[in-house]
Amino acid sequence: MSIKSFFAIPFAKFATKKVYKWANKPHKTQEKVFKNLIAKGSKTAFGKDHNFTEIMNYEDFKKQVKVTDYEGLRKYADRVVAGESDVLWPGKPLYFAKTSGTTSGAKYIPITKDSMPTHITAAKNAMLFYIVEKKDASFVNGKMIFLQGSPVLADKNGVKLGRLSGIAAHYVPNYLLKNRLPSWETNCIEDWDTKVNAVVEETVNQDMSVISGIPSWVQMYFEKLIEKTGKPISEIFPNFNFFIYGGVNFEPYKNKFESLIGKKVDYIELYPASEGFIAYQDSQTEKGMLLQLDSGIFYEFIPASEFYNEHPTRISLKDVKIGVNYVIILNTTAGLWGYNIGDTVEFTNTKPYRIKVTGRIKHFISAFGEHVIGKEVEKALNDAIKETTINVSEFTVAPQVNAADSLPYHEWFIEFENEPENLEDFAHKIDASMQAQNIYYLDLIKGKILRPLIIRKVKKGGFHEYMKSIGKFGGQNKIPQLSDNRKIADVLDNFLIKE
Repeated sequence: MSIKSFFAIPFAKFATKKVYKWANKPHKTQEKVFKNLIAKGSKTAFGKDHNFTEIMNYEDFKKQVKVTDYEGLRKYADRVVAGESDVLWPGKPLYFAKTSGTTSGAKYIPITKDSMPTHITAAKNAMLFYIVEKKDASFVNGKMIFLQGSPVLADKNGVKLGRLSGIAAHYVPNYLLKNRLPSWETNCIEDWDTKVNAVVEETVNQDMSVISGIPSWVQMYFEKLIEKTGKPISEIFPNFNFFIYGGVNFEPYKNKFESLIGKKVDYIELYPASEGFIAYQDSQTEKGMLLQLDSGIFYEFIPASEFYNEHPTRISLKDVKIGVNYVIILNTTAGLWGYNIGDTVEFTNTKPYRIKVTGRIKHFISAFGEHVIGKEVEKALNDAIKETTINVSEFTVAPQVNAADSLPYHEWFIEFENEPENLEDFAHKIDASMQAQNIYYLDLIKGKILRPLIIRKVKKGGFHEYMKSIGKFGGQNKIPQLSDNRKIADVLDNFLIKE
């Protein structure tokens, strides 16, 4: 055992005990965060415009601050980007995390002196919990790879600008720098194909123990390694035992990953967003991720079923219930107020509070009133592939409203690595799961408003080609699992296997 791994275990025990101190006092912790946010926010232009000095409690806050998104905060965000101080949070941000906007181009999410450390601490703690649970820190002696965006930062009116993963690359602890791959030069490569090929060359002969990234892009890395060596990942990296990921539900991809790896490994799920590090998996046996209550974020929740109502229910942590699909709302030490990041979550536990991400509030299908959400399509696909050898590389779902020769239906675009022998039977299993989960969908099928779903096979590499065609290949870009329109589906028609 190396000195590094020897000291990692007691350090991990100390750190995780600190986490459970606040996790076991959730409401007091959130109240403390709330008071700090209001006190500091009262010194800003936003706080003055919204009478923060008169806010005594959460009920007062809801009256003064409406739920919004980037567009709703744009008049303040534009002032911050222009270089003005004390607008959304005291002082100026340390960074802007650049993300893709859906309605008006790029968004510049502020990251402040107060918020940046919470991103780093949460990522570190996720690994420390794993060490404590496994009573093993040997992985710290091996090499670690984090497939991420370029760490090269631009300047925006005196504030550094980049992707969140690129910003985080500047905060790798010194004791891990010697273990970290790829090299700085390779990490700075912008073209994703070129970058992954370079990463393969740098890592193929290394002792990789930890690999991290968005599953679809790590899969591409694994495939290139296997193509180069002719060996499964477990033979290339015999000490690789756990994979860290975030951004998508991993279950539909699990079979594919384990076939590439050649053995079962542990998984650590993270929930980082440019707006804040929200949760991480603290246990290999418990469902869900530990909600970060002491990270400068005061959370609010709106039942997803009410979100588009004129007066939806808006609650704090103490009133949430297990199993309800909520839109998560953030108030942060980066100066985001009543901020809807667009994600939906569900609580799996309240002692301590653990959540799972169920989808995006804008990613749903209700072309016929079926109200299908991401969690449902992901579960349906997972139900169908469970206990089979079927492997799915990527998928997305869209409504087909104008079916010329049949009733309308849901169209599933699936890229198989290892496809089912009987596609119709596979589609039937998915559809049966959808009907079991969603009463509206069931009624529409029974009432012959919809016909059962149809699967379109996307050629191998088709989703990557699609992402290239729209200029979103690599990095943190992800395919939506479902959408209420044909924008993605119509382009994917160009990447189908022609029967």
